[in-house]
Parts: sequence; C-alpha cells; structure tokens
Amino acid sequence: MRRPFVLILGMVLLAACQSTQGLSAAERARNAPPSADAKAKGIDGLLVGHRLMEAQEFDLALRAYLRAAAEQGMTADVLSAIGSANLRLGRLGQAETLLRQAVKADPTSVPAHNNLGVVLMERGKLGEARAVFQQAYALDSGGSDSIRENLRLSIARSTAAVYDEGTQNHDFTLVRRDQGQYVLLSQL
Repeated sequence: MRRPFVLILGMVLLAACQSTQGLSAAERARNAPPSADAKAKGIDGLLVGHRLMEAQEFDLALRAYLRAAAEQGMTADVLSAIGSANLRLGRLGQAETLLRQAVKADPTSVPAHNNLGVVLMERGKLGEARAVFQQAYALDSGGSDSIRENLRLSIARSTAAVYDEGTQNHDFTLVRRDQGQYVLLSQL
C-alpha cells in the first residue's frame, strides 16, 4: 500500500521541478503595460478636484488640490479650493485659515469670499460672515443666486442673533393698561 503512494508522490515532485520556461518574448511584450510618456501633460489637479467635489469625494478632491498646489504653487484658486475641501471635511479652522489666505492673495476672488463667509457662519461669526458675503455679492455684481441667498441667510441670522442676545437676559411682556396704554413688565 505504501509503495504506490511513494511512487505517485515522487512523480508529482519530479513534474513540479520541470522547467516551464515561462512566457515567450512575444507573449511578454503583448502582456507588458504601456510605457508612461514623461513629456505628456497630466490633467489639471484643480479640474480633477472640482469633479471630485461634485461627486462628494472630498478627501480625494483634497488630494487632487494638493497635487495642483505642487504643480502650480499656492495661488488664490488653489488656496480657495483646498479651503473648500477642508470645509466639506469639517475642518473649519483649517478652512478659515486657507480661505483668508486666498482672499488676501486675490481680493477680487468671489468664490474665496463666499466660501470664507460660509466658514464664518459655521463658526458662529455672524457679523463678519455678513460683511464677507456683502463683499462677495458686490464683487459678483449680484449675478449669483447662491451668493444672494447666502447673504440673505447671513442677514437673517445676524439680525436674529442680535435680537436674541438683547432679549436673553430680559423677558419682557406688553401689558395693556387703561385705554391704549401699554407698559412693559419684566417677568420674574
């Protein structure tokens, strides 16, 4: 019983040692990946990042924007794009810093102003956000519906915040006295 098993095992081992000689030169050439052209220009990192932002792939967009920064330098557009990606990733402090740098690099950049306003709203800096949105709206000459809506919301929130702050410590009620006279009474 044991002898046929040893014979079969020996034949399998000898077969495994046999040289298969691999692929022929023609087969290797056919299966090789194409070579990269070092002179070819790649797709713009900003364009790739913008498309990834639309697809809600914010981390990948940030990587594309960083590649654009390496290729183009830290221009106002690149700073604004990196700041916007950080905003969408919830990194508000980083986004604010980058967007402030973008506004400083190009004071006429409407997207940088708008996105900085969004960050400021998220961080609760309502008055400054309102001023930034007003500047973005002025730079855009009122042409963008989204900037107009952002400005409207910032005005509403800042007005509501001022009203709320003024009435937080005082709960007043109007009480009618006699005919047509109203008196403010504090609710204690």
